[in-house]
Amino acid sequence: MTEPVIKATDLSIGYKFRNKAPRIISTGLNLQLFPGEMVCLLGPNGAGKSTLMRTIAGLQPTISGGIEIDGMPLAALDPGELAKKLSLVLTERIEAGNLSVGEVVSLGRIPYTGWLGKLSDLDQDKINWALSATETTIFQHQKINRLSDGERQKVMLARALAQDTCLILLDEPTAHLDLPSRVEMMRLLHQLARRMNKAILLSTHELDLALQAADKLWVMKNDGSLITGTPEDLVLNGSFEAAFTKSGFYFDKSSGSFTIHQEPSSLNVHVSGDSQIVFWIKRALQREGITALENESADIIINAKEDNGALKLAISCNSEIATHTSIESLINALNLLKRPLN
Repeated sequence: MTEPVIKATDLSIGYKFRNKAPRIISTGLNLQLFPGEMVCLLGPNGAGKSTLMRTIAGLQPTISGGIEIDGMPLAALDPGELAKKLSLVLTERIEAGNLSVGEVVSLGRIPYTGWLGKLSDLDQDKINWALSATETTIFQHQKINRLSDGERQKVMLARALAQDTCLILLDEPTAHLDLPSRVEMMRLLHQLARRMNKAILLSTHELDLALQAADKLWVMKNDGSLITGTPEDLVLNGSFEAAFTKSGFYFDKSSGSFTIHQEPSSLNVHVSGDSQIVFWIKRALQREGITALENESADIIINAKEDNGALKLAISCNSEIATHTSIESLINALNLLKRPLN
């Protein structure tokens, strides 16, 4: 059976103070992360995600309990040994001066060569592989300060890959990236875990992307407790929703996304037809606070289809039928029918 890359046993994390009792953030944590897995660490701000990441990375001591990295107690690893087992990518924008992308990525080989060491053929092979895996080979001769934030983040991931560790920790790797770059980064990390058999742990606020890309979720609650499991299990048993419950929005299990609460209207509708169009109509109805019923006993019946590339949305109400060619027009018509609740 494969051994875990991270194993935490009865772990307590927090902050130690001289001549003071420690401030405990979370206690009784038992965690495992295996090769080939990508785990997303989620939780509200202030729940302790950064503290857990820093503790696993060896940047701050445990309060109690133990952490093993690749079968070795974390406390027993000196910095050089740890650097061969664990690589870390932080959120902070890296100012690398006048270094080229290739030079930045080559810094990942320092644990094997030392600051003044000469790169061997093996080192260069690792660097080339890391550049290729992150699709940054085309930038290798460019200065890193000329790159966009998304390109720079991929370069820092390439440096971590060149370090050739069994474990990669990333703190908010999608921060400051636009949506396409965030999706690309999560896809790349998942592929690296699978193809290169790396264990990847990343903290993120990208809840929707984490639900799609992560093999497991570690979800920290405000009280410091932590739940783990596959995204689907945590959604279906209500644990995921409970961790992020706030007034004003809710988690919709049917769509896998968070939805803003709206004041409900007295209208209720039934929507049938093309499944893609129905999905987006229901999204629009939800935004307006209009209830979409699964049965056909609703006050209003909407049939949605596509006719020669154009939308055809038929509304049936009080024996009258009207047809619309856009969801905007449909919603405007429904809003005219709204009646105040008693």
